[in-house]
Amino acid sequence: MAVIALTSASGSPGVTTTCVGFALSWPRPVLLVEADPTGASGVLAGYFRGTREYNVGLIELALSPAAPADALRDVVRPLNGSDAWFIAGTRSPAQSGALTRLWAPLAEALADLDESGQDVIVDAGRLGLAGSPEPLLAAADLTLLVSRSTLPALAAARAWASVVRRDSAWRQTGVLLIGDGQPYGHGEVGKVLDLPVIASVAEAPEAAAVFHRGAPAPRNFESGPLVRSLRAATASVQAYVARSHFELVGQP
Repeated sequence: MAVIALTSASGSPGVTTTCVGFALSWPRPVLLVEADPTGASGVLAGYFRGTREYNVGLIELALSPAAPADALRDVVRPLNGSDAWFIAGTRSPAQSGALTRLWAPLAEALADLDESGQDVIVDAGRLGLAGSPEPLLAAADLTLLVSRSTLPALAAARAWASVVRRDSAWRQTGVLLIGDGQPYGHGEVGKVLDLPVIASVAEAPEAAAVFHRGAPAPRNFESGPLVRSLRAATASVQAYVARSHFELVGQP
């Protein structure tokens, strides 16, 4: 199907939380790649609450004598009991420099996973950081700029959106909005950023804590607004990518 990359213009808008939620809601086999250069795996420290220690991840992939396409199987770990898997990110920001040469060949390896029926979600962290995985953003079938709907968040997103429109080599760019209508709606956000709002995810802190810090699931979690919005968002993202592929090749 596709490689989907999520990134942000400012700190803590919910990129990692959304990536984990996407992976656990995805209808096909999916691989989550923690490519945030800031270090400290959000999956290991957050979703698993530190109950899993880092034993292998992107650093080992970068240091492997084998090509990333051949070494991927050695660094992939299960996210849960379903068809979701992940590759842990760096353990500290100091390691991000070691990944610079990994991003381009990894982008090729991830694109090839489509042939095996597996999708990929990339947590690219915040834009503009040293060691940012730009080749992964450029090679993704769809790159989503994640933003909340508050004025400070949109101001930061607007600054980066103009840069993306002017200079970026990204294939397809859209917005994933956290908290549609709180206070600004997706129509207003799309106009301000001059980018299509592909999907939105509910602002539900108690439920989101399940994904970002391994909190116990609240009552009616599976039928609550966050999980419902994640399922709807994954469907919207998949439909957008499928439509883009159709327009590109002119056939289903």
